[in-house]
Amino acid sequence: MNIYVDFDDCLCETALYFSGLAKELFGVDVPYKDIRYFDLKKSFSLTDEQYEYMMIEGHRPEILMSYEETSGAVETVNAWLNEGHDVSVITGRPYVAYEASRTWLDKHGLDRVKMYCLNKYGRDAFIKNSEFNLEIDDYLKMNFDLAVEDSPSAFSFFEHLPNLKVLVFDRPWNRDHKFPGENYHRCRDWTEIRKLTN
Repeated sequence: MNIYVDFDDCLCETALYFSGLAKELFGVDVPYKDIRYFDLKKSFSLTDEQYEYMMIEGHRPEILMSYEETSGAVETVNAWLNEGHDVSVITGRPYVAYEASRTWLDKHGLDRVKMYCLNKYGRDAFIKNSEFNLEIDDYLKMNFDLAVEDSPSAFSFFEHLPNLKVLVFDRPWNRDHKFPGENYHRCRDWTEIRKLTN
């Protein structure tokens, strides 16, 4: 299989960190379990300036390297690779986060996965013709059999793949979201994800 895996809140606990960061920077106390929207600006009721500052702080290399692995992620991805599957991490992180993100993967035992930055959310000043940045047109030429994703905002990136099986990693911000089709399945953790791919 060709497998798409999102980075933040699938491989690592990004929103948990941002919940603490919003409190530290702005005194905004929204616990992780109460993050209702993938859009953290909306979830934390931030101004444009506050949100931009928080995203800069949260994407500093030393901070990216500190994110905790989501339990079971590395074990499952490596099992897929050992079985001969092709795994690509397709992240919406900005290109400036590439090196630290690649290092995080390598240090957590995921040195065999490919990683690409895709401007999923219109945040990035995009670098064209880079080996690790995907333009939308190039991404749409890729084919996947399985995807692991937490963000409802990213579901539109699967519309060109009608037979794709999408495993939605259960998070507070996607629990009220209606899935686009029967090929979407909610998974509470990587154990469930692994069972659905055996």
